Amino acid sequence: MKTKHKAAGFFRFLKWSALTLVVLIGLITGYMMHPQFGKRPSGERLKRIEQSKQFKDGKFRNSSPTPQLTQSWTVALSDYFFKKSRETSPKHKIPSVPVNWDSLFTRSHGLVWLGHSSYLLRADGKTILVDPVLSGSISPIPGSGKAFAGADVTTTDALPAIDYLFISHDHYDHMDYKTLKALQPRVGKIIVGLGVGEHLEYWGYRNDQIIEKDWWEEIDLGNGFHVTVTPARHFSGRSIWSANTLWASYVLVTPSRRLYLGGDSGYDTHFKEIGDKLGPFDLAILENGQYDMSWKYIHMMPEEVVQAAKDLKAAKLLPVHSSKFVLANHAWYEPLERISKEASIQQQTLLTPRIGEVVDLDDTDSGHSYWWKN
Repeated sequence: MKTKHKAAGFFRFLKWSALTLVVLIGLITGYMMHPQFGKRPSGERLKRIEQSKQFKDGKFRNSSPTPQLTQSWTVALSDYFFKKSRETSPKHKIPSVPVNWDSLFTRSHGLVWLGHSSYLLRADGKTILVDPVLSGSISPIPGSGKAFAGADVTTTDALPAIDYLFISHDHYDHMDYKTLKALQPRVGKIIVGLGVGEHLEYWGYRNDQIIEKDWWEEIDLGNGFHVTVTPARHFSGRSIWSANTLWASYVLVTPSRRLYLGGDSGYDTHFKEIGDKLGPFDLAILENGQYDMSWKYIHMMPEEVVQAAKDLKAAKLLPVHSSKFVLANHAWYEPLERISKEASIQQQTLLTPRIGEVVDLDDTDSGHSYWWKN
């Protein structure tokens, strides 16, 4: 009798376990249908992608072999649990400043860093926005990936009308669904790599707003504004799909400035190639932060960032991709500390403004401080 009861109990356990698993799979599947996860390229867009030299065997590829993980999973996990800094997040509010929009718009050439890789430029009468993430989170999982206290200095609604919006690639910390949905009515043109337009159309952007190009293709925006889509060494992906859209950097030439807008990238020869072909640059904006030896080919170390600026022949360097979110094991202030030291050694002019601070790009002395030491 006891054996029968045990058997019945076991089968009830299996039944409820199976039911729970089915419900869980259903919930996850339903959640993955949320528009924030984007849409895979299809139709004419996919045909265009398949013609790209960067696209092979169903995926975009880097110019050089680029393994995403350069150490074993066991080493990476060991580093995460035993070598992770205790200061990946600041203990107090980031010493940011509220954006003074009036101050920005009185300048011919100004910039405001909005934390991580988001920044807004004023150049020759145009307003340019790059990789805006202003929703307070970089994670599709509710309650995770939150911005540091004090790092959110503005809202999407407070932004001015945008003439040109650049997206470097479709990772969540660069292409934020909530921010882009809210911005759509106030964006003139949005410039992206191949395939990224599929997400944007799914989110309500008109086809005539989207300019979608391959590496080394050029865009004439008129009135002296010109863009070349240039390589980066990284990867892309939303949902469970990866490398089906193209990651990129951009060279933006205005009537009086030559700017390099870098997305995420590991160090490689493409920086020198871009510098030789399209440089020198008045300003290079490069990622500096969220790095690790386990993924050294897809994110640069701070010392490599300075070398990349040298390769690009950049007069000034603005490091971004730090000080707002945790994506790596290093201390939150380490990227700025290391790059400041290396820039001094290499005699590279460096801009390190606080988040929200207006930088006058016509003033060679503005924009450098050691605010993170406070």
